[in-house]
Amino acid sequence: MENQTDRRAFLKATAMSVAAGMAHDLSFADAPPESATPPGGTDLPILPNVEWNKAPCRFCGTGCHVQVGVRDGKVVAVTGDRQAAVNKGLLCVKGYHAGMILYGKDRLTTPLLRKDGELTPISWEEAIDTIARRINAAPDRFAFYGSGQWTIPEGYAANKFMKGGLSSNMIDPNARLCMASAVTGYISTYGVDEPYNCFDDLDNLDVLILWGNNLAEMHPVLFSRVVDRRLRGEEVTLIDLTTRETRTSRQADHVMIMQPQSDLAIANCIAWQLLDSETYSQEFVEKYCNFRGPGTPASLKGEAISFDQYKEAVSQYTPEYVSEISGLSVEQLRLLGKLFADRSKKITSLWCMGMNQHTQGTAINNLVHAIHLLSGHWGNPGDGPQSLTGQPSACGTVREVGTLAHTLPGGMVVNNPEHAGIAEDLWNIPAGRINATPGYHTVLMWEKFCSPPDTEGALDTMWVQVTNPGQSLPNLQKLFLDKAKHPEKFLIVSDVYPTATTELADLILPSSLWVEKNGVFGNSERRTQQWFRMVQPPGDARDDCWQTIAVAHRLMELGHPGMKDKDGRFLFHQQDAAGKELPIWDWERYYDQNVDERLFEEYRQFTSYKHKNVAPYQELVKARGLRWPVVEQDDGTWRETRYRFVEGSDPFVEKGKGIQFYHSTTGDDRAQIFFRPYVEPPEMPDEEYPFWLDTGRVIEHWHTGTMTMRIPQLKRAMPSAYVEINCDDAVEFGIQSGETVRLETRRGTLELPAWIDGRASCPPGHLFVPFFDETRMINMLTLEAHCPFSKEPDYKKCAARISRVKV
Repeated sequence: MENQTDRRAFLKATAMSVAAGMAHDLSFADAPPESATPPGGTDLPILPNVEWNKAPCRFCGTGCHVQVGVRDGKVVAVTGDRQAAVNKGLLCVKGYHAGMILYGKDRLTTPLLRKDGELTPISWEEAIDTIARRINAAPDRFAFYGSGQWTIPEGYAANKFMKGGLSSNMIDPNARLCMASAVTGYISTYGVDEPYNCFDDLDNLDVLILWGNNLAEMHPVLFSRVVDRRLRGEEVTLIDLTTRETRTSRQADHVMIMQPQSDLAIANCIAWQLLDSETYSQEFVEKYCNFRGPGTPASLKGEAISFDQYKEAVSQYTPEYVSEISGLSVEQLRLLGKLFADRSKKITSLWCMGMNQHTQGTAINNLVHAIHLLSGHWGNPGDGPQSLTGQPSACGTVREVGTLAHTLPGGMVVNNPEHAGIAEDLWNIPAGRINATPGYHTVLMWEKFCSPPDTEGALDTMWVQVTNPGQSLPNLQKLFLDKAKHPEKFLIVSDVYPTATTELADLILPSSLWVEKNGVFGNSERRTQQWFRMVQPPGDARDDCWQTIAVAHRLMELGHPGMKDKDGRFLFHQQDAAGKELPIWDWERYYDQNVDERLFEEYRQFTSYKHKNVAPYQELVKARGLRWPVVEQDDGTWRETRYRFVEGSDPFVEKGKGIQFYHSTTGDDRAQIFFRPYVEPPEMPDEEYPFWLDTGRVIEHWHTGTMTMRIPQLKRAMPSAYVEINCDDAVEFGIQSGETVRLETRRGTLELPAWIDGRASCPPGHLFVPFFDETRMINMLTLEAHCPFSKEPDYKKCAARISRVKV
């Protein structure tokens, strides 16, 4: 209990701005009588007539488990699940209020079709028929835009519909905007995606280095695990490598303010110091690693180089040279080098958007993996690099199910004939139906949708599910709002509330949300998590998965050949024990069986190919998530894996290997230590636009605020976006906190209230704006320039200017 008390106290401190709405288990339930007995046991709040069930939280990729209390068909309470290893009963301020996301007054409850410029209620039959006919008329001009908030079955259904049915790879998720660089970094380094390690590192590390990651606000429950250890008297060194001081900085032992994009040079500087002082781990490197350069031209997998060539490549990145680039002192850079040289300490590196939303996102991911491999800080609990994700199933639904434009389920890719053949066999579709040409990545997809119809490769119809690109895309005028110039374009949006995206939608479909449907998520540490439907959706809202299947069936009725398998059955054919087809396209019959379980078990067949074996659905029902690979033991039990590629933990590592990178890109069980050079950002401050502009989140709100802005406590605590300005800059421009400031970039203009040295503090010449506020959309100003390999855009740096708005 002392542990939980300390962690709760810390979270209350970091989120003090939410005042009375903060962190209360029963935040929207009546106080219970003391005599009541909780049906779930003594570790749950005592509430009369409340049924409790497990679910993962609806928000970030931490994957906290909650207990959801339902009474009279309504969610009345949410509390942290004390049986869950991820959060051990603790939640952040958003998690404690998660049940309230279901009950905003403006929930979408009926399909709406735009007729003569006005949104008009229509039947589901008309909505499904409208979509199917649009697709059938021009399937090559249709695209599906999904999300890291899709459940695994939802994403799997969409992927099968597109790649196995329409023979089209025009499907991509919003996770392209947030973790694609982590994907390319893992694949090019280890040959396979996703972290080898897990959150247990936080309980074992001696040093935590945060690479551009405000962990205290973005993943507060994880941050609390480290802070809690320090409160108990354990020695943990925290280094905040950042472009602005944040709440994370207040807990850090060393705050290192770097210039944007100089993380590339800093990582190379650490490598140079290890080589120059001969403190790199020669034994680890010789046994388990190869060296690679960027290649000519630069490529994802680069080209083989020797140790001497690698040493020569990093030789220019001395502390003195990198200090000039980064703004860090020589002493700070040498401190980093000495820490990595000390193998008596366990070092964990964590990152999220700061490294991923980067025009050199793949490169910096490669380099952070490289310094851990080079130094030997890899493979032991608390000792290694790990990326975090911002969405609840960016890993499970995007990276594992393969909803990116070039991927198939289980880590396979469309342009590999062997992989395509496996998918065609498992889906029972004709050979050759999997299209070998990757589809458009997100930025290109929206550019083609907003282009004139006669543009080469233009898209005419777009279906968006579980995301809000009208607020989250960069350079919104070009990539979203220009759609309005082309009335023949048709935008379909499945969502739960009106959003910036539904503003331009031609057809809106009301969707079920969170515990209004069955679901499976996959979190940042490879943990697959299942839950059951607990309450009914409002009005005529329906599950996204059903929507996809219903459109597929209508297409089959219209004669589209791709909606049948090679035996002439419906692409999503399901049958009962007697062999009779189950009409899962009929909403009235959809919950007669567990469609989620059937789709998940079908998907599970793919996961063994790249040793990503997920647990059977019924095992997930019994657990608070299981970390893959999950393998069956001789006694019939199922064992999860904490650390991949490590003998004794990973069941697929051969005996005696110690560490085995069995999907190595070089086919020799070795990881790749990359050299990637420092490259300047594509847009930098100049005389006309003298400031750096950064964007991100705040603790109260999640992404575009579609859900959290409808929670009264959170909206009151943080009602609107602002521009964070350094005090010295504010004095120079005559700006005071609360005054309206005009913020401009080469793409747009926005007026916002100023916040000078508030909860965070920008260094001189830097600005920060959160992106949750749909009335002040900062992505009108951001840059769509992206990493050449991951295609992930850079939201973290562009050139801007400010001026005081005179009243």
